[in-house]
Amino acid sequence: MTTKIKLQVGEVRSVTCLRMGINGEGIATLERQIVFIPGLLVGETAQIEITEIHNNFANAKILKRDVRSPDRVTPLCPIYSQCGGCQLQHMSYEGQLRYKEDMVRNAFTKSTKLNVEKSDIRPTIGTTEWEYRNKSQFAVGKEGTQIVSGLYSANSNRLVAIDECIVQNKETLRVNKAVTKILNDYNVPVYNSAKQDGVIRNIVVRTGIKTGEIQVVLVAFKDGFKDLEGLSRDIYDIPGVISVALNINDKMTSRVFGEQTEILRGVERIEEKMGEFTYQLSPRAFFQLNPEQAERMYGEIVKAAALTGEERVVDAYAGVGSIGLWIANGAKEVRGMEIVEEAVEDATAHMKQYGFNHAQYVVGKAETWIPRWVKEGWIPDVFIVDPPRSGCDTQLLNAMISSKAKKIIYVSCNPQTLARDCDHLMKAGYKVSYIQPYDMFPQTAHVEAIVVLEKKKKKKF
Repeated sequence: MTTKIKLQVGEVRSVTCLRMGINGEGIATLERQIVFIPGLLVGETAQIEITEIHNNFANAKILKRDVRSPDRVTPLCPIYSQCGGCQLQHMSYEGQLRYKEDMVRNAFTKSTKLNVEKSDIRPTIGTTEWEYRNKSQFAVGKEGTQIVSGLYSANSNRLVAIDECIVQNKETLRVNKAVTKILNDYNVPVYNSAKQDGVIRNIVVRTGIKTGEIQVVLVAFKDGFKDLEGLSRDIYDIPGVISVALNINDKMTSRVFGEQTEILRGVERIEEKMGEFTYQLSPRAFFQLNPEQAERMYGEIVKAAALTGEERVVDAYAGVGSIGLWIANGAKEVRGMEIVEEAVEDATAHMKQYGFNHAQYVVGKAETWIPRWVKEGWIPDVFIVDPPRSGCDTQLLNAMISSKAKKIIYVSCNPQTLARDCDHLMKAGYKVSYIQPYDMFPQTAHVEAIVVLEKKKKKKF
């Protein structure tokens, strides 16, 4: 029997990267143990130092790279190694697209019985590499006496101040910098999570890429501003800003928004356009961060749904009804649901604006509404689901199965939960027609994918 040699923290070894993990890190093996090495690409050989030991894996850092991958490029961002926002700037864009397709393939190989070699898993569709994000969601902190805003370094609570960001829309970043300066001018107390004290937590800026309208949301632990009237006026005076809101989040949570939102200046909603539609966006409403790529994805959803005007369609996890608008014209009826009340108001207004009287949106969870509608005799033909990273609730999966819907179009930002949920559906009689990955967030390890599942037809004997 071979004795397993234990690795030690501080140990220096030579490794070759065999594959890449879900967070963009390189993966090697030492003494039959997996080692994660951020910054290492497939095929590269490097001298590494073990930094952490866990039960089933170890972490390491690169000391010296001996063999360089042809996919390696020099990151354009000067704080790339500090900021936790991007994970793949050291990889060519062509390499990033291949990596993201591989992530989807690996997830289905691990969690399902799908034959990925014979299945229709398509190459990742790319997009504009830089300045694609229409929304910044920066945390607020202190550097000495100065208030700064930025992102937390990977796997830490160290805030990295961000003045420039090459994946953010320039207008969004310009306004965030101006708001940060105004917070300094008013000396607003910064939230301290350890002491559960202070005021300002986050600055959220969203830009309508095609309209130029800009929305600013101050997220605060409490309403403790000394001069909120003057503060909001100065923010509203920033060129392009037409909406200023205050959101209160007094919970110990990693979520940015709380439940309470107040419009301080200007309009409640800004407008954005995608395809032939104009969307009204309230402060807390979910909307795609990369509208250019979302247009391509929504076009694929319309194509995959192949509606004839006779189908009842469910738009689950609907947000502001952004997908629903694209498919409403071809459906007999659309019903959608979303847990954020303001988003449902937005979705309802969108459908009314375009005369889609056969569409309705309700507040609540899909797993609650679907069984209720089925019990009332409303049987869906097509489901379109776009859940958060945690995937679909098991009750929703079972409700979709019980409804015997002919087709399910699953949009996901997490290959692991996507594959898990598809496995559940496949075991219940659905087959994967095809899988189309999309690069919604270049330079990051995230990948979006559409999976089209169809109900298997019963064999006739």
